[in-house]
Amino acid sequence: MKRPNILFIMADQMAAPLLPLHDANSPIKIPNLQRLAAEGVLFDSAYCNSPLCAPSRFTLVSGQLPSQIGAYDNAADFPADVPTYAHYLRRLGYRTALSGKMHFCGPDQLHGYEERLTSDIYPADYGWAVNWDEPDVRASWYHNMSSVLQAGPCVRTNQLDFDEEVVFKAQQYLYDHVRVTPDQPFCLTVSMTHPHDPYTIPEEYWNRYSDEDIPLPQQVIDQAEQDPHSQRLLKVIDLWDKPLPEHKIRDARRAYFGACSYIDDNIGKLLKTLKDCKLADDTIIVFSGDHGDMLGERGLWYKMHWFEMAARVPLLVHAPARFAAHRVSQSVSTVDLLPTLVELAGGQVEPGLALDGRSLLPHLQGNGGHDEVLGEYMAEGTTSPLMMIRRGEWKFVYSEEDPLLLFNVANDPQERENLAASPDHREQLEAFLAEARSRWDMAAIHGATLASQRRRRLVAEALTQGKLKSWDHQPLVDASEQYMRNHIDLDDLERRARFPQP
Repeated sequence: MKRPNILFIMADQMAAPLLPLHDANSPIKIPNLQRLAAEGVLFDSAYCNSPLCAPSRFTLVSGQLPSQIGAYDNAADFPADVPTYAHYLRRLGYRTALSGKMHFCGPDQLHGYEERLTSDIYPADYGWAVNWDEPDVRASWYHNMSSVLQAGPCVRTNQLDFDEEVVFKAQQYLYDHVRVTPDQPFCLTVSMTHPHDPYTIPEEYWNRYSDEDIPLPQQVIDQAEQDPHSQRLLKVIDLWDKPLPEHKIRDARRAYFGACSYIDDNIGKLLKTLKDCKLADDTIIVFSGDHGDMLGERGLWYKMHWFEMAARVPLLVHAPARFAAHRVSQSVSTVDLLPTLVELAGGQVEPGLALDGRSLLPHLQGNGGHDEVLGEYMAEGTTSPLMMIRRGEWKFVYSEEDPLLLFNVANDPQERENLAASPDHREQLEAFLAEARSRWDMAAIHGATLASQRRRRLVAEALTQGKLKSWDHQPLVDASEQYMRNHIDLDDLERRARFPQP
């Protein structure tokens, strides 16, 4: 029996709580995703395992938590010997390809993908390493508030250039598949960079919304009342003592909503290509993200914290012939995707190898499944590891240097009330704290993080001297084998390039 094709689509920085998939009052227009969700299995409580691009993505592709693979920040080296879902599926006979962003750092830019159809939008070197040795120094490459202050419509951006290429190359890959290798299953990952800031989008998408459609943040907390990590983040993003104009907050959110619609339109293009190529019935579609965006909630922007807006991601699996449409309420995370994709492809994970993720297949089949998320964060704004446990109705955020946070997310979805100091919840807090201290050796993780930062800073400084050898992926195209060439029979070329063939 032929293994199913897999199309894994990713959006960048898409906050699940804002989407109409999870909020019936949301004004965001994403009809293609809503149709996939209605026909598929939608996870209502899915999380990233680190609320930052590279650590989240390394965890997603490997099924291992950040501290296990050194995924400390956006300049962490991703070791070549860490198995990914691409390695597993390639070993099962799949063609594995990546079109778009995965933020791999280091000299291996493939990590099991047979092909990368585009370069990455972000650098592959160590230049963005965090520096715990100088915690009060704000690095020049950190996010600042220009994305908000300059929010509005545009004609073109770096992000648009990237995503247009990502989707075009992905469609071309599907066309080539049905013409050249239709009998071999594929796993194609299409990873776009919207709705990640900067908060700007063409007028076509800006004008799908009006200012009246755009809700302002539901809660704004004075900086003096913020938890210590939030206060550090306000300084990291250069927002401390710099209140934002309300109209720019609205503009940023309006552009973000437009960017969500832009992602949805691109998903529509991919769905049409599957249908046109007669691949729709035999292709499992998975959609997810790497983390969310605070978008002004609690006075915060971007990600880098464990609050719902930053940590919750959209996640759905569309395979109507295999799984009945339903919603999953248990908490799961993107670390669970590797064992899930391997099982969907008809394989099994290798016994004896490290793996933190758990298969979502029981959830997909409606047979229960786990209800737990573990999270680790060692990047911007921290001075020590910041961990998270999400289970049942609870979310516990753990640090040995910052005050503990405990939220009942079921009763308090806005996370307004920290119950860590509540006498009524002391037993709950102490149980979580004991579990966290048993699970994580914080001193060892702190030391490993600091050592990695120091190594990478030295290497990065050295590699800026002398002759530069870039690690950025270079997609190569052999133009001599494209289109019409004199060494290719014209009639044979035209026949093979046409679909369906005459």
